[in-house]
Amino acid sequence: QVQLVESGGGLVQAGGSLRLSCAASRSIFSINAMGWYRQAPGKQRELVARITSGGRTNYADSVKGRFTISRDNAKNTVYLQMNSLKPEDTAVYYCNARWNLNDYWGQGTQVTVSS
Repeated sequence: QVQLVESGGGLVQAGGSLRLSCAASRSIFSINAMGWYRQAPGKQRELVARITSGGRTNYADSVKGRFTISRDNAKNTVYLQMNSLKPEDTAVYYCNARWNLNDYWGQGTQVTVSS
């Protein structure tokens, strides 16, 4: 089992920045991959960014060059640095961990970008 707790969401103006954190209840060193997803009202949940245990990253095209995912194994925490935020980035952001063929989710944190 893996419990995930997100933090760092909030309200920001367009062009601003936020950093999301996802704290895991176990060592993330052995977790195959961790990622951030988001879901806007009326839309499907979509992958934003993902980082593997080996450090490989991938991003949605819509956030490339603006968002950066990173992990701190010593703190069992994954981060999502979001810069140059746009109103279309408004969504609930969820942390995900894929471990032993199972997916685990956090409760989500709201990010609202005003124009």
